[in-house]
Amino acid sequence: MAVGEVGNPTNGKEYPGKMTAFVFLACLVAATGGLIFGYDIGISGGVTSMDSFLIRFFPSVYRQQKERLSTNEYCKFNSNLLTLFTSSLYLAALVASFFASTVTRAFGRKWSMFGGGLIFLIGATLNGAAVNLLMLILGRILLGIGVGFANQSVPVYLSEMAPARLRGMLNIGFQMMITIGILAANLINFWMAQIKGGWSWRVSLALASVPGAIIAIGALALPETPNSLIERGHEEAAKAMLRKVRGTDQIHEEFHDLVIASNDSKAVKHPWKKITERRYRPQLTMAILIPFFQQITGINAIMFYAPVLFKTIGFGDQASLISSVITGLVNLVATSVSIVSVDKLGRRALLLEGGVQMFISQVIVGMLIGIKFGVTGAHTELSRSYAGLVVAFICIYVAAFAWSWGPLGWLVPSEIFPLEIRSAGQSINVSMNMFFTFIIAQLFLKMLCLMKFELFFFFAGWVMIMTVFVAFFLPETKNVPIEEMEFVWKKHWFWGKFIPDKALHVAA
Repeated sequence: MAVGEVGNPTNGKEYPGKMTAFVFLACLVAATGGLIFGYDIGISGGVTSMDSFLIRFFPSVYRQQKERLSTNEYCKFNSNLLTLFTSSLYLAALVASFFASTVTRAFGRKWSMFGGGLIFLIGATLNGAAVNLLMLILGRILLGIGVGFANQSVPVYLSEMAPARLRGMLNIGFQMMITIGILAANLINFWMAQIKGGWSWRVSLALASVPGAIIAIGALALPETPNSLIERGHEEAAKAMLRKVRGTDQIHEEFHDLVIASNDSKAVKHPWKKITERRYRPQLTMAILIPFFQQITGINAIMFYAPVLFKTIGFGDQASLISSVITGLVNLVATSVSIVSVDKLGRRALLLEGGVQMFISQVIVGMLIGIKFGVTGAHTELSRSYAGLVVAFICIYVAAFAWSWGPLGWLVPSEIFPLEIRSAGQSINVSMNMFFTFIIAQLFLKMLCLMKFELFFFFAGWVMIMTVFVAFFLPETKNVPIEEMEFVWKKHWFWGKFIPDKALHVAA
């Protein structure tokens, strides 16, 4: 048995329940909250590579690109204003996630999703109609607030609705929707680039209102989770909902455990203070490190700067957009691998394999770019075969992320928190994710300019560190009922010493 694993991690319970059409449809609708995050990741890089957009809002970047004021290909798109446009969303999402925690706990998961979708829709409308940089950034901030609310509530909703043995598959629906959003954005960017007249960027940005409307309208039709109903004092409604989502009348044991967890939760008046206690050290550590590791892989930098990145390394305008569509397709297909395997192979196996594959592919991409551009970044045209090789290894990297750290970076944090700190814990997870996404987005083009091809080695080094961390410190959580996750930590070789016996309140 590997160091990080635990044998028989729970107290032996397995709640009855099956996949019902009701649960599947509810989780499918809720997962569409991932569309807004994915669409923005995909659309940002494409829009910032459109000449008409750069001329209107970032003329200095356009002039530098066209006039080659810099002979260094690595620095062609380096602009503080350009990165502020991309990264302002993530800073807004960071702040919003803390407010989303209160809304999610007090009013339920569905209303947090509804609010996120509505605010995102407004931000998309503002972006599409932007006439100056201030209006553009304000729209981005509203988009970020929407993303913060959706990313806080959707993973929790999915984990609470799903039967334990299918929780991984249903929760990864959120990541699948993110990848669909990225691919849709890449395709729209490609089509919009064919349009002449200088208004194509408006269509790309305004179409973000579609996924915003989907989750806002969809949330109105969603049932609330049994956990949330109990948490807000609606026990009979929760019992009826639990019967419906589990497809059986044999829900008494699970309902009893949910009530106990809810009573513990209600006794906690200050969950933000509570989560800092020693007994929650494992969950708090994961809430900080997992989103940090997910972003330090460099994936979002590559995905939302894909067209810019491909143009930087010598692809033409159309070729760069086509290449980003290819990576979007790979992302989508590889995520489906995780959906069918996560509850069979487990979280650890996918994270470990994905880590090794990402490390190898990033090192090779760094070497390929370094061989062509060296440390000077002198302009060099890439042959079709050489460019294809670069894209191939970027796709191998994207595939590894898409079946490991992509979905599991959201799944694992959403399933490890006890109810009394769940909203606070998920807010920390989302805010850390947005914070590190903001930092990477803000620094990526500058880092590419300064570190050149060695930037890929930088990310690869972090991938090695996170893979070792998983091997030693992340226990397996597949098939564990969400309210019994404390047994996993108690039996872990390292984390067990932080959890007192009295914390295991679920009867054996």
